[in-house]
Amino acid sequence: MKYIKILFLFLLLNLGIQNTFAQVYKFEATGFSVLEKDTKGAWGKWSDLQPVNIVITLDTDKNRIIVYSKEIQLYEIQNYEEKQESESDEIYPFVCKDVDGEEFTISIITRKSQDNRKQLYINQKNVIIVYNIVNFPDKGIKDKK
Repeated sequence: MKYIKILFLFLLLNLGIQNTFAQVYKFEATGFSVLEKDTKGAWGKWSDLQPVNIVITLDTDKNRIIVYSKEIQLYEIQNYEEKQESESDEIYPFVCKDVDGEEFTISIITRKSQDNRKQLYINQKNVIIVYNIVNFPDKGIKDKK
């Protein structure tokens, strides 16, 4: 009987620890800009920064990034790349796929030299979208499941 109690306690603690690591990070996008390739394949100019108020989530449990814009953008995370750091930037890149199966990179960048401003870059084949982001104004930045 004592063995069963210890086993039960171990399983209970193990489940609690696993749930601690599954997290959803929420951000609020405050502005966005777009860079597109022209018909000749050359990159154009960044569009003017447009103000927005949308939510972006990074769900490490379900391996996805969701941008809640007018058209919801759902990206499946294929791989969590290593963090890259320089004197001016801290970059967290993710290899993702969109609903069409296209593979590309999404990066969350902290601009150290700009008061730790955060940006989310969606780098697709013919278009790059950048969102200026802030931590979601909720009680917790990380929601434990």
